[in-house]
Amino acid sequence: MANHVLLNNVEHKDLKVLQDFSLSPDAKQMCVAAFPIEARHAQAHYPLIFAKDGEGKFQMVALLGLEQGENLFLNANKWQASYRPLVIEKGPFLIGRSNTDGQERLSIHVDIDDPRVVNETRENAVDVFLPHGGNSEYIDNIANVLSTLHEAQANHANFIEALEAHNLIESFVVDIDLDGSGTSRLSGFYTINEDVLKALDKDALGELHEKGHLNTIYMMLASMSQMRALVELKKERA
Repeated sequence: MANHVLLNNVEHKDLKVLQDFSLSPDAKQMCVAAFPIEARHAQAHYPLIFAKDGEGKFQMVALLGLEQGENLFLNANKWQASYRPLVIEKGPFLIGRSNTDGQERLSIHVDIDDPRVVNETRENAVDVFLPHGGNSEYIDNIANVLSTLHEAQANHANFIEALEAHNLIESFVVDIDLDGSGTSRLSGFYTINEDVLKALDKDALGELHEKGHLNTIYMMLASMSQMRALVELKKERA
């Protein structure tokens, strides 16, 4: 169970994080949340599609596998892609919020019960703080990742709202031939409806472009070419 605490360089002066992706809670997820701000980088490796969250709302996701519990980008403890989704990159850290004098303040929290978090020197472990108490390069990068994720929330919500307003989201099903190992059906996900997109008038397209959504749409459409690469990864593992 997660145990989130405010990170500080006194109590956590010896804190280190194992760079072992197999220990991540997301290690055996077939998809993870993704955001428009990372679509350009993510589309070069992962199919970017939509799933519904527990409240029935659409969330962009990076597809990592073709069935539940499958992550084809995880090989032993290594991540097999040069770009990792932000929710993977952030490791055992998250943003905490507090309200002081009517102003929201953001801070870094850490799940100290995460198996990647240790307090002793180990192979493949990186320091969170420097010996004199300053931030390590690692935690500075984490701070940037968390800040980006925080800013990405509102943009993602606006993106989904715009797509729904123009009926641009549709469900899809893919039957995958596994070369003698049977077939696998991918269902329960959603993508961009290209027919509806092509039928939009110039005003609607102009609005989507002005808000930066049109570029994300094209990145998502381009990312579907990674589906074949995902199938090939599954065949290799089989």
